[in-house]
Amino acid sequence: MEDHILSPVKELISRSKNIAVLTGAGISAESGIPTFRGKDGLWNNYRAEELATPEAFSRDPRLVWKFYNWRRALISKKSYNRAHKALAIMERNVPHFTLITQNVDGLHQKAGSRNVLELHGNIWKVRCIECNFEDIDETPDLGELPRCKRCGGLLRPGVVWFGESLDPDILERAIKACRESELMLVVGTSSVVQPAASLSLEAKQRGAVVVEINLEDTPYSRYMDYTIRGKAGEIIPELISKWQ
Repeated sequence: MEDHILSPVKELISRSKNIAVLTGAGISAESGIPTFRGKDGLWNNYRAEELATPEAFSRDPRLVWKFYNWRRALISKKSYNRAHKALAIMERNVPHFTLITQNVDGLHQKAGSRNVLELHGNIWKVRCIECNFEDIDETPDLGELPRCKRCGGLLRPGVVWFGESLDPDILERAIKACRESELMLVVGTSSVVQPAASLSLEAKQRGAVVVEINLEDTPYSRYMDYTIRGKAGEIIPELISKWQ
């Protein structure tokens, strides 16, 4: 790791009173969870983008639930990693800290993070398509066509599918957190999915210092104040080493 970049970022973290963090699939990939991009993009010869849509669920809910039960079973066997844990430690030491995630696996909360905004929902949530009742159910396999305990209607995963809008309240809170931050970390995201990708610009336009931590360059790398290349599980613990 490049000390000439790590040192000023460590200093920024230690003195910042308001930090926003955006995380993407890369941080959970280090826990063994597929990103569904590139070589990880196929499941039973289907692309995730073909199954994670309202149209796919209307057409064949059994197939979509088969995919999500596979994902739930896979995630249930995984644990948070050093990057997740380091962000939870950062939260405890920064007066105003908001963690915004594109991930649906719940690993940030399991690592101890509390102020988490889940842009794309949570795979452990289920929602009834008839009465809109929402529940948390961490059973790895919910069966072919899980039913609502209240009305018997068909349940769907409590995630935001391709073609659906984000929860406007969560998005508004995420934008507000970025605009009010002094420092923003963008961790393990390809920065191609909107509107999450442009949150870093919301922070930068209001004067925040923005740091990208990722394995490779992204479309937004050129806008960053600092770019650190490498694994989040190695970099973030180093950045908060004074609190370890």
